[in-house]
Parts: sequence; structure tokens; C-alpha cells
Amino acid sequence: MAAEKVAKQRPPIGPRIRAVVGLGNPGSKYAGTRHNIGFLVLDELVRRHGLSWQSKFKGRWSKWHRPNGDAVLLQPETFMNLSGESVQPMSAFFRVAPPEILVVHDELDLPFGELRLKVGGGHAGHNGLRSIGQQLGGDQRFVRLRVGIGRPVKGDVASYVLGSFLPEEQGWLGQVVDAAADAVERALNDGVLDAMNTVNGTRVC
Repeated sequence: MAAEKVAKQRPPIGPRIRAVVGLGNPGSKYAGTRHNIGFLVLDELVRRHGLSWQSKFKGRWSKWHRPNGDAVLLQPETFMNLSGESVQPMSAFFRVAPPEILVVHDELDLPFGELRLKVGGGHAGHNGLRSIGQQLGGDQRFVRLRVGIGRPVKGDVASYVLGSFLPEEQGWLGQVVDAAADAVERALNDGVLDAMNTVNGTRVC
């Protein structure tokens, strides 16, 4: 019992997240596609907390006032391959360091519905992550929330990520987005390293 009380009282472990970036492509053509899962998660956070979007930094942003420190939410509207052109000016304006940024993105190498938090690393071929790293001066230390979309059984990967979720996936999509939004909140409340212990390996379906 005493150990539980100590664990609850300790401060969050790891860097404090001050900005959350959801990746996707702008426009109705891409709404609801696999590549836009980051947009869906940030839209859910904005809905939950009664926030509103404003236009700046080549994207949409919102200020999330929180008891343990405000956070910026950002949806780049540069198209995926140029996401860093939105993230970098936001980072400079608010003086947010790369380790204080959490990027929510689709992940081919995880099954649909699986979530995983990761600190730093390469881009693994994800052009949004590649652009962010480049525009932040090669600094890859930003945190990622990888939201699994699975790999195509056959066909082109580019067509797959820009395609819509399958009907059987659509039935679970709302719960996946909810779980990912919960994971973002946990990372901000408890710290990334503590959140990893709970989030990593989570699979909604």
C-alpha cells in the first residue's frame, strides 16, 4: 500500500509534452483515410475539451489549457510530405524543443488498432516523420504515438495508406481513436515513460 502511495505522488517521468501534432493530409478527399489517423485523434481531443481550431503555422492549431501545463495541438495542412514546414515554425514560436513534441501518426508495422509510444528514432520510411526531423535540424528526439493500420496483403503501400479503412475496420475505428486520444492524455498527465508502460501493447481489436 505504501509503495502505491509513493508511486502516485511521484512527478511525471521524462520530458513534459508541450505540443501534440497529428499527421494527415488536408481536404475532403483524404478525410477518414488511414494516413489521416493523426488528424482524427486530434479532432477527438479538441471535441473532448471544448477547444477550437485557429489557422497559423501552415496548419490548424489550438491551445489546450491544462492544470499541469498548457499544450499546443497542431494539424499541419502542408500535405504529409511537408509536415515539418508546419511543425518547425510552431516549435520556434512557442519555444518547444523536439523532446517536448508528441507526433501522432499511422504505423504500417503495427496491426490495426495497436498503439505504441516511442521516444525518438528514425522515420522508418514515413514521409511525415522524415519531414519533421529534417525541419527540426535533424533532431529526431520527438515522441511518437504510433497508431497501427497494418500492412496491405497485396498492392501498393502508397495506395493503401491513402485509402479508406475496410468496413470491418470502420466498426472499430471510433474505439481506436478514443484509445489513442486516451494515450495522448496519459502521456501529458503521467509523463511519457510512465505512459509507455500502460499504452504499449494496447490493442483495441
